Amino acid sequence: MGILIEVAPDLRLFLASRHRDGRVEAAVDGTSSLGHVVESLGVPLPEVGTLLLDGGHVSASHRPVDGEHVTVLAVSRPQPTPDPPRFLLDVHLGTVARRLRLVGVDAAYGNDLDDDTLIDMANEQRRILLTQDRGILRRRKLWFGAFVRGSRPDEQFDDLLDRFAPPLRPWTRCTACNGRLAPVAKDEIEHRLEPGTRRCHDEFARCQSCDRLYWKGAHHERLREIVNDARRMRHA
Repeated sequence: MGILIEVAPDLRLFLASRHRDGRVEAAVDGTSSLGHVVESLGVPLPEVGTLLLDGGHVSASHRPVDGEHVTVLAVSRPQPTPDPPRFLLDVHLGTVARRLRLVGVDAAYGNDLDDDTLIDMANEQRRILLTQDRGILRRRKLWFGAFVRGSRPDEQFDDLLDRFAPPLRPWTRCTACNGRLAPVAKDEIEHRLEPGTRRCHDEFARCQSCDRLYWKGAHHERLREIVNDARRMRHA
């Protein structure tokens, strides 16, 4: 007989194509938890906000029995986080990491970190692990993870701003290493500048971690568009 599970629209992307209407008849064995049953359908528990059993709240540890009707709801948006939220992005989200840094969000990233290292780093530094790998989100050891929706960086960036609504402090972080930027006098770094840059620019910032220099160069207008779009979305 089993149980009937209704999955909210925001979570149906995780279901097999035959279940994309959100209604699934699932077998139960009297031993497995409801959380295990939900994850067996492809839905990572970190993406689940509320489980309802016949209309009332129930925990993921509940052991379902035949005939029950379960509703699976997505996490609320904006999702509560430590203040301020700090993120760690996996290898496939480098562009999104740079955009988060551009708007002043603490976003760690490494393109050579395996799953175990990512989990350990997220746990030790209390960072929210952002990924599109459902397998890593199912690891019970991970303290806080989130699936990033979208196939393009624009979509992924917007999804994160919508989900977490982080405070924005544009132009305060190094897009290369996530370090903090500080203004620096031109005469201190003039010897490092190309002649054209020295001639055309007077305001500079320097990363306090990696010593990289920043100024309003050729790409500034495009970057400012990204910042302005993020601000509009944050206050929509």
